Amino acid sequence: MTEATRPPVPPFTRESAIEKVRLAEDAWNTRDPRKVSLAYTPDSRWRNRTEFATGRNEIVALLTRKWSTELDYRLIKELWAHDGNRIAVRFAYEHRDDSGNWYRSYGNENWEFDEHGLMHTRHASINTLPIPESERAYHWPLGRRPDDHPGLSDLGF
Repeated sequence: MTEATRPPVPPFTRESAIEKVRLAEDAWNTRDPRKVSLAYTPDSRWRNRTEFATGRNEIVALLTRKWSTELDYRLIKELWAHDGNRIAVRFAYEHRDDSGNWYRSYGNENWEFDEHGLMHTRHASINTLPIPESERAYHWPLGRRPDDHPGLSDLGF
């Protein structure tokens, strides 16, 4: 293993794919673009909604823009499928804008990893809808989702 290795590495078992998904969720819940970018290859390619990014610098820029407007961001990811060096996830996150309006975004991601466990391809399809604050389902303090907090399936998402 090298310094750039990010376990677990492919080929993924069900258990290691679930672990990889949770590690990704935890990283994204830090809302730290530089930290998140380190899970991707230096030349990683993304499709995120209608934006395309290549490389860590563009990923950092995309995430910096994202989290400057998506305030109080909280995310849950769940394994959908895995095979070899690929993982498919579904996710939902909640955030508010600077006017206090709340939103929930639902989506799917397809990931492909190199032999060191770094993601080199990420395709994300995301739909966002406004929700009343009373319908929020993610109430943990900002940061990592507590282990005892319900997941997507438990919440009926």
